[in-house]
Amino acid sequence: MSGLAYCFGWVLATTRCNDPPCKLDCSCSVHNNALCCKRLHDTGRTEFMDGFIANTQRSLHENLAVEAQGLVKHFATNRAVEGVDLAVPTGAIYGVLGPNGAGKTTTIRMLATLLRPDAGFARIFGHDVVREPQVVRQLIGVTGQYASVDETLSAMENLVLFGRLLGFSHADARRKAQDLLEEFDLMDAAKRPLKKFSGGMRRRLDLAASLIAQPPLIFLDEPTTGLDPRTRSQMWDTIRRLVKTGSTVLLTTQYLDEADQLADRVAVIDRGKVIAEGTVDELKASVGTSSLHLRVENSEDILKVCQLVQRTLRVEASFSANTGKITAPMAKADRVTDLLIALRQEGVALAEVSVQKPTLDEVFLTITGHGVEDGDTTPETDLIEVGGVKA
Repeated sequence: MSGLAYCFGWVLATTRCNDPPCKLDCSCSVHNNALCCKRLHDTGRTEFMDGFIANTQRSLHENLAVEAQGLVKHFATNRAVEGVDLAVPTGAIYGVLGPNGAGKTTTIRMLATLLRPDAGFARIFGHDVVREPQVVRQLIGVTGQYASVDETLSAMENLVLFGRLLGFSHADARRKAQDLLEEFDLMDAAKRPLKKFSGGMRRRLDLAASLIAQPPLIFLDEPTTGLDPRTRSQMWDTIRRLVKTGSTVLLTTQYLDEADQLADRVAVIDRGKVIAEGTVDELKASVGTSSLHLRVENSEDILKVCQLVQRTLRVEASFSANTGKITAPMAKADRVTDLLIALRQEGVALAEVSVQKPTLDEVFLTITGHGVEDGDTTPETDLIEVGGVKA
């Protein structure tokens, strides 16, 4: 039985069917329909679950994976989250970008039912995280910032254990574990105790464990922290593969290039609030136009080039002695052709020319007034025991 079927199989036994003759337990959203109970009786639980999962998967693609409005969470005097709104489309990679202490982890923990919001609401595929936490937990996978693996076991034993807990047979759990160890380049260390793993190896194993049963929605809280560039790139490929095979991914990150590379949409969160949201291109466009960068071969031509830029593009150009480049704002990239023609006619030789969009660094600096690593670094006060769970 697949991980998803196992999850819904557990949900199936949570509520009693309302059909008086029916003695079966059923939490199907359409179980008042006589056909539902008839299928339960006539075809048995296995065939019913196949249809139920298929119907559920279809419905998942027709709705938002995550919907949150006005989420608030305070810890004493620390306002960790102060009215967060999110709308994550099904089948997307959604990035939550912000500095340390911005409220990213606290938001994830509320969405994953590990923390109860003080105000606002959140739904996962239409299921309320407060009223229906058990259902929500069957639909999500969570990889936090801290390893959840057992250091006394080997890498293979850890993954097999997780597979068995998710309902896999021993053979299937071992097969899945081997596939994941190969994907994360851990086969050589498969039988090695985790206490002998490096920090990066532990992180990779923790990520592998979260992918044993691929759920419809996966929360990745700063998934590449502590990884070397090669493993980080592998993780990006894995995230893309998850989405291609049907999952939705919500990831938090403080790495601007990670959001740029992966995310279909990005929410910028700072001091507990979402201060901007959109595609990467929309966010870049919101802070200004593209910019033209020129470097001349002969430094005596710098003044002439600045004058030509002003005359041709009708904008002011500036020269940086540190970079040796002339820069100018450019609303339309195709205007660079007119400038190149003018420079050639004047006999100016260029060593370099480029038109660049604003970077996410510039977006974050413009929106927040500080860099992504210069925010309020006060730790989010969610690393405390809440209901027996480190949250």
